[in-house]
Amino acid sequence: MADQEARENPTPAAPPAAARPKRVSHRGRTAGAKVSSNQQEGKVEEFEPFMLLPRGPPPLKEFLDIWDVDVLKQPQEINKQGHNTHLYSSDFLIVRRTLEFQIKITFDRPYKPAEDKFAVEFVIGPSPQYSKGTYIPVFPNEERQSVWRGRIVETSDNVVTMGITTSPECIVGKYMIYIGVVTPYGIRRTRRDPSTDIYILFNPWSPADPVFLDDEEEREECVMNELGIIYHGAYDDVSERAWNYGQFEFGVLDACLFIMDKADMPLSNRGDVIKVTRVASAMLNSRDDDGVLVGNWSGDYTYGVPPTSWTGSVEILLDYAGSRGTPVCYAQCWVYAAVFNTFLRCLGIPGRVVTNFFSAHDNDGNLKMDIILDENGKLDRNRTKDSIWNYHCWNECFMARSDLPPGFGGWQVVDATPQETSDGMFRCGPASVAAVKHGQICYPFDAPFVFAEVNSDVIFYRRQKDGTLEVVKVNPTHVGRMVLTKAVLHDGRRDITDQYKFPEGSPEERRVLEKAEEFGCQREKASLPQSDVEVEIPTLDVRVGDNFDVTLQFKNHSDQRRTADVYVTGTVVYYTGVPSAEVVFKTPKVKLDPLQSKDEKVLVRGEDYMHKLVEQANIHFIATGKIKETGQIITAMKVITIHNPKLIVKVTGSPRVSEEMYVSVEFTNPFKFSLENVDLRMEGPGIMPFKRKQYSLIAPGTSIMWTETFSPRRAGSTKLIASLDCAALRQVYGETELTIQQ
Repeated sequence: MADQEARENPTPAAPPAAARPKRVSHRGRTAGAKVSSNQQEGKVEEFEPFMLLPRGPPPLKEFLDIWDVDVLKQPQEINKQGHNTHLYSSDFLIVRRTLEFQIKITFDRPYKPAEDKFAVEFVIGPSPQYSKGTYIPVFPNEERQSVWRGRIVETSDNVVTMGITTSPECIVGKYMIYIGVVTPYGIRRTRRDPSTDIYILFNPWSPADPVFLDDEEEREECVMNELGIIYHGAYDDVSERAWNYGQFEFGVLDACLFIMDKADMPLSNRGDVIKVTRVASAMLNSRDDDGVLVGNWSGDYTYGVPPTSWTGSVEILLDYAGSRGTPVCYAQCWVYAAVFNTFLRCLGIPGRVVTNFFSAHDNDGNLKMDIILDENGKLDRNRTKDSIWNYHCWNECFMARSDLPPGFGGWQVVDATPQETSDGMFRCGPASVAAVKHGQICYPFDAPFVFAEVNSDVIFYRRQKDGTLEVVKVNPTHVGRMVLTKAVLHDGRRDITDQYKFPEGSPEERRVLEKAEEFGCQREKASLPQSDVEVEIPTLDVRVGDNFDVTLQFKNHSDQRRTADVYVTGTVVYYTGVPSAEVVFKTPKVKLDPLQSKDEKVLVRGEDYMHKLVEQANIHFIATGKIKETGQIITAMKVITIHNPKLIVKVTGSPRVSEEMYVSVEFTNPFKFSLENVDLRMEGPGIMPFKRKQYSLIAPGTSIMWTETFSPRRAGSTKLIASLDCAALRQVYGETELTIQQ
């Protein structure tokens, strides 16, 4: 979502980074520097003496020595298979909390439990401390245990296989491993070996972990699936686009850890999923912390990539980490949500992208979206400032909420799109979905804002000549019309509106609104007589450039004649509901006999709107009018989405791992004008890295074909996703599914 400032004062380029004051020393304030970097390494001595040794340590040949440490990090070995981390493209061991993993230690002689004392030491950050959870020694015997458990699984000659079980609250990040052997003179350690470093993630498979999700299919979808579908358009004309989350791609895990480093997040907080998601919500946007993505809703993307052009998260995250924290241009709500989803799934937090159709941007704490009409019922554009987003994408992540009363765990809303500040930063959540549904908006974090996004009323006011406003109509069902997310393990859609709100008009919904009012939400309580004339605008399927008729369906419920003076306005709008240009304005006079139904058509010509369209090609029609006999106001609203042409994606070759295959993308320009500076993008998780091609000109009626080779890296079902983007034509997509054999 956009913040108001970004929409009202759009800037074509990313603002130059403000010069930040030089960081001052911690001296005099704390005993040591703040420990907030996973990348910095503290010095760990190879020999830690127990006493003063003026001539250094004596020869320690009679004591146990370590020849080799094998962390069993190959994808086919026991650790990655057992921890569901075999898909990560990483040369390091990656495991999940609370589940045992094994390492093999080769000594210079057989291990003697009665005589030999050793420990596996895990170190994270520059200043390891046992009390902070940044230094954890793990012992092989039951008699001596630390916060992590260790046991000898197997002993064979000089090789000891040790099982290690981490605690459910341990820090998530990258640890260094040392083997320390106790001698009478001190502790002798292995040398620093980066190849034995280990990543520890959240574990949704373990009941002991706060992110535990007790549904195997849901875990497979919300943690392991790299492909997503993001819904957009209008609630009665839903469009969808595929997205490559790419949480297992090379470098993405390091980029996610770098985001927490960039946020200056203390290492000791990184085991708490509530704090991790709240920090990430702020860091995925760049508004106040040089976060990952720069928001831009202006339509001018000269100095970056248009939001509609992205096909996946991988390029964005790798660019951000590779530049050491330079924000990536540009994003809108679905890009923020998709990249956030990659962050969540990569770290092991179940996450999904959710789309709310007709989403209220409520920035003054009430549940009202105000539309101002003049005395005759005509829309007053100058005084109507509130906007209702055609749709808005946010994230849900699954976690226990130990900070809330029982029943408010489960799915939580988190939103990285910069809209309003929360505790001084542009972020939102985690807010309990259950709390939002039941009106318990007193619970942290940001539940009132999410509640308003799905529960606001649309209030129509008639402005009198003296400037006073009179409520003439309340529409309580328009906002939060439908909430969608991808179905589990297939490409269908799942309607989860009932998880956010009770059925409109039900007694439960009334009680929820009353409960929300107790916590400060204001809503319109005017009781208005039912109008005896109704008007509706039905859905249309329109291709870009076509002429089409907008039909106004009138129905007179009274047994008397009615005359309606109607104003029909068609305005090209951004998907945020902000108007761009008016394309239609008609003032039909409609006469209705008693109990008569009648259609009135308004012609919209392609040449009237074609060159005024902004990205996502939405035209918002509002019909308002006044009944001559009764003075009552009638209203109807409809968003018509103009559908763009699609790309044709075809794959040829043998669909096997490491076999060379070909993919072609075809597009024909159907318009009477040329498309200039056309950007084509293509990628596929596990089979093809991101690729890009540019065309300076595609003439009217001409076709292009782009062919690339690729070699799949792993077996399974996947997709190739392509997008085409230029200033005159946004949001053109294509995809193809394929199954790769071993």
